[in-house]
Amino acid sequence: MVVHIPDETIMQHIKEGKIAEMSVLFERYHLKIYNFFFRLTFNRDISQDLTQNLFYRMIKYRNSYNNEHNVKSWIFQIARNLHADFRNQEKRNCEIILKFNSYSDEVSDKEDSYSEEDYIRLEQAMSNLTPDQKEMIILSRYQGMKYEEISEIMNQSVPAIKVAIHRAIKKLKRIYLNKL
Repeated sequence: MVVHIPDETIMQHIKEGKIAEMSVLFERYHLKIYNFFFRLTFNRDISQDLTQNLFYRMIKYRNSYNNEHNVKSWIFQIARNLHADFRNQEKRNCEIILKFNSYSDEVSDKEDSYSEEDYIRLEQAMSNLTPDQKEMIILSRYQGMKYEEISEIMNQSVPAIKVAIHRAIKKLKRIYLNKL
């Protein structure tokens, strides 16, 4: 005989630190969540990533769950927020691409435009950074994220992020220039 434990009881156990019980909620909801994202994005890979991120957020923000509310409602609220974050990021990426495309059209006629060798050298220099340094540079310079957003992602204060990015760029510049 299989005993059905209510979602709210499982979530209370997860809040108490029994993270392994998240697998029960995953089994109950991952297909529903995946289908929710798929209907919004029409992209299997993105839907899988968003589903995975949702369960990560559930673990990360488990203490924000209020026992008076339905677990299913809480999960779908996180899903809505996650999808909104995804859309905003996509919007930013499109704006960056449009800026880059218009910028590269303007620059391509100039004599001092960057060669493919310059980009290769930059990638090699980036590979010499620590994973955190590389991630911060990509988030700030390539993804156009604000320091506040990066501080949330990296779980560090904004001043610490500013210092870390400054040091990473300084190190990248030194490595890049030494390869000339």
